[in-house]
Amino acid sequence: MKKLLGIIILAVLVLAACGGNNDKKVTIGVASNDTKAWEKVKELAKKDDIDVEIKHFSDYNLPNKALNDGDIDMNAFQHFAFLDQYKKAHKGTEISALSTTVLAPLGIYSDKIKNIKDVKDGASVVVPNDVSNQARALKLLESAGLIKLKKDFGLSGTTKDITSNPKHLKIKAVDAQQTARALSDVDIAVINNGVATKAGKDPKKDPIYLENANSDAVKPYINIVAVNSKNMDNKTYKKIVDLYHSKEAQEALKQDVKDGEKPVNLSAKEIKAIEKDLAK
Repeated sequence: MKKLLGIIILAVLVLAACGGNNDKKVTIGVASNDTKAWEKVKELAKKDDIDVEIKHFSDYNLPNKALNDGDIDMNAFQHFAFLDQYKKAHKGTEISALSTTVLAPLGIYSDKIKNIKDVKDGASVVVPNDVSNQARALKLLESAGLIKLKKDFGLSGTTKDITSNPKHLKIKAVDAQQTARALSDVDIAVINNGVATKAGKDPKKDPIYLENANSDAVKPYINIVAVNSKNMDNKTYKKIVDLYHSKEAQEALKQDVKDGEKPVNLSAKEIKAIEKDLAK
């Protein structure tokens, strides 16, 4: 009887160790346009007995709450500056950047003009209304020579910090997801890369003015994969990140974003340096 019991226990342990194909389940929240890359990650993860579920969000304000509350395990939709501002606005949020994904250059789009120099006096403009992306959009307008901002504008400035508006632009801040929809009703719109792609725009060819992806100034806007801070050493999550940066997933990304995004894979040391600069 003891021998039989031992065999049964051993069999149970072997089955538990095998765990089946759904031994590890990871839910990733996304609100961006690199869906094909994550679908490829999902496909590749099966080989490691990791069951990946991709949850789509249409509101930028929800994926971090879901992650902090434990409703999802990882998210990949935001850049460093967005997470920094979110954590400052939501005390107690324990979310950290595990890896980087892409730099998605911000663009100025128009259905009415072909050249940024042709922006007329009194032109109507829409920009994203969340803190980090609004500041980024205003910096882009300044870079294009349309406005001037305070010297200490930083990463959280608003339209109140415009010091010169020679063309008397009528700037309105709306939800980032609405900027592309508003394009037909305004003269120019500053649209996030992913939102533009979803709207059928080519983020590399269609903007009449585009952010310089090679400038150090855009480092805070590199997109990240975020996890709950206590899970920074989770081996399964690190494997997911490795799969995202695999050749197969990167090829899928390139197809999905029409080569309009720049893949970025920073080291942990480089990530910490950016986070440290933001915390100043």
